[in-house]
Amino acid sequence: MKQILIIEDDPEIIQLLEIHLTDMVYTTTKAMDGETGLNLALENDYDLILLDLTLPIMDGIEVCKKLRIKKNTPVIMLTAKSEEIDRVLGLEIGADDYLTKPFSIRELLARIKAVLRRSDAPKVEENNSTTLNFEGLFIDIDKRKVLHNKQKIDLSPKEFELLVLMASNPGRNYSRTELLNIIWGYNFEGYEHTVNSHINRLRAKIESNMAQPMYILTTWGVGYKFNEEI
Repeated sequence: MKQILIIEDDPEIIQLLEIHLTDMVYTTTKAMDGETGLNLALENDYDLILLDLTLPIMDGIEVCKKLRIKKNTPVIMLTAKSEEIDRVLGLEIGADDYLTKPFSIRELLARIKAVLRRSDAPKVEENNSTTLNFEGLFIDIDKRKVLHNKQKIDLSPKEFELLVLMASNPGRNYSRTELLNIIWGYNFEGYEHTVNSHINRLRAKIESNMAQPMYILTTWGVGYKFNEEI
């Protein structure tokens, strides 16, 4: 049973979410301020977090930022239409998706299913898994497992998708817009800086030297590619 943490300060929205998520056979936990929500997120393992942007004590941006230091739990951010800049920032610091208030419950449930589907690892036998192996870097696609110099690396769903896409096509140049369309898929036009932020976080986790990356290379004037010479 999927565990979903709702960090939201509007009791009516919380009640609405709890009713529909329970109907979907999800278990919910709620927090009505950012600090409480962050503590719950760090102390427990949730499959997904629904995070309001405007919260008492600690706002959603700060919650997401602090969460991403220690955990890669998928996050869907709930924002108001007037919060465009903050919404972009939320995506850049690691939110996996966003939905603008007032939102359709049907749309929210579809987004939740999509994020959970991307983050789920299929249970397969070891010898049936699809793997990618490079110098110092091992990727098991089916099990969503990444090792760098034999050490396990924890990646967020978007970081993992970016890595698998580029590592599966070494040498192919991807523009930021192309990566945005492939990985995020919809409603993100104009958010190309989100790609930069995720690439930087990914590099920080898999590269030994950020100044001279070995795996993910910048192709000036174009975007990024995975090094085809390793």
